[in-house]
Amino acid sequence: MRLESVAKSSAAVVPVPWRVQSVKPLTGYRLRVHFADGAEGVFNLRDMIFGPHAGVFAALRDEWQFADVYARHGAVTWRCGLDLSPDPMHDLIKPGNARI
Repeated sequence: MRLESVAKSSAAVVPVPWRVQSVKPLTGYRLRVHFADGAEGVFNLRDMIFGPHAGVFAALRDEWQFADVYARHGAVTWRCGLDLSPDPMHDLIKPGNARI
């Protein structure tokens, strides 16, 4: 008879502080974002969406498209397939950092 050892992981799942828990669209192409560590901020995306280097984010100029936002896998996501990395947003609202 052959004995095999099975490795068991003792690593606990630790919530990452910058994971987005919820996002709410606001007027003026702004988002209210709530993070796993309780941090919360309002982010104005108007310049990114309407700027000369908007690229794929120009699709969010449509207010209905912009408002179709949700949190998925810890990131701000739109149903059109666009998403934003959450860690830079979280860094901006840490105590002592400027809000956008």
